[in-house]
Amino acid sequence: MFKKNNNTKDKENLEDVKVEEIDDSNVREIIVERRSGFNFSEVIIIMIIAIMFGFLLGNIVNFVVFNDKSSNGDELDELVTTYNNIIDNYYEDVDKEELIDAGIQGMINYLDDPYATYFSGDASQNFNEELEGTYEGIGVEVMLKDGIISVGNVFDGSPASKVGVKIGDVITKVNDTDVTGKSLTEVVNMISGSDTKSSKLTVTRDGEELSFELSKETIETPIVDSEIYENNNKKIGYIKIDIFNSNSYKQFNDALKKLEKKNIKGLVIDVRDNPGGYLSEVKSILSLFLNKKQVLYQLQTKTETEKVYGTKKSIDRDYPVSVIINDESASASEILASAFKESYGSHVVGINSYGKGTVQSASDLNSGDTIKYTVQKWLTPDGNWVNDIGVVPTDRVETVLKDGETLNYDNDTMLQTAISVVSE
Repeated sequence: MFKKNNNTKDKENLEDVKVEEIDDSNVREIIVERRSGFNFSEVIIIMIIAIMFGFLLGNIVNFVVFNDKSSNGDELDELVTTYNNIIDNYYEDVDKEELIDAGIQGMINYLDDPYATYFSGDASQNFNEELEGTYEGIGVEVMLKDGIISVGNVFDGSPASKVGVKIGDVITKVNDTDVTGKSLTEVVNMISGSDTKSSKLTVTRDGEELSFELSKETIETPIVDSEIYENNNKKIGYIKIDIFNSNSYKQFNDALKKLEKKNIKGLVIDVRDNPGGYLSEVKSILSLFLNKKQVLYQLQTKTETEKVYGTKKSIDRDYPVSVIINDESASASEILASAFKESYGSHVVGINSYGKGTVQSASDLNSGDTIKYTVQKWLTPDGNWVNDIGVVPTDRVETVLKDGETLNYDNDTMLQTAISVVSE
């Protein structure tokens, strides 16, 4: 499966993540917990409350009140009775599943919460895949440039890597169908659509035509990139985190260990365009640098504020760290940046971040659908709320690209500054 990659490159990318894209404008969030399964009664509560507030049908509706009250006066019994009355007595046939879906959506709408969402069907699956960090696919990134579709990346250990697909292979056929003139989305669906379990990929490489038989497997999405830069005769590590999904801590820790074996003297963490993700993953990453006496962030409910500390008694790392942010760095990214800024004493380079200071909880319904809603505020270690403001950088730097220009080290002033401040 594939997803568009919105990085500033001179080519359109589709990563092997999912076929149907989701609107990730509402995925700028921290998921604190995931609860599995609502029972029937809980779903009915959600649905009936939605009906009571008039969101179910979206129009003015006349209805009949039936004198069928619960025997024990229990509120839950009344709600279930009301549901049954709609199913049994409404003058037209009612689809039970659609009625419940509409009721849940109405309840979410009633909250007037910009980050509350009800995902059903494919949208729920896509949302969960995005945060769980695994998907069913063949493990390639494909790109379209100048009308030519080619392989932009091959994920390690994927079906594509096992059979010998290589970066730069030009895709000419999928299942013996010529892809000339087809859009990138069409080719993606041909390769890894939801109904596709295997596919035949025909490519050209150095003038030779090659064919590969590929079966989809469960693949871990790579969301961390790393490399080493040299500045002032020092090796500076660099780690880019795309999203804080279930694999981000593991991939970050693995990358960090490899960099440290090469004797880095400083580290740059890049969370530009990172929309957020799981709070537990951010906490684990921060706990690699901050100990039990140091505050990572604070959580605020209606009644109390809790300080959250690192998980280890002591930390050996003391080299300088800088964090790069931009106006698309949200939630979990902002927690990471503010913790390094206020508790580690790091430079934060870039422009003000997105400014999302709330925490969401996501719950899976038994139907496979997902609801999420705001449950807390989060504060920086010093108790600041960045909502609608964003994390303010210590070093304000804005990278502006000219028309047609692609981002690279030579024009990435944010990256240059972040490397400079940790290699002084």
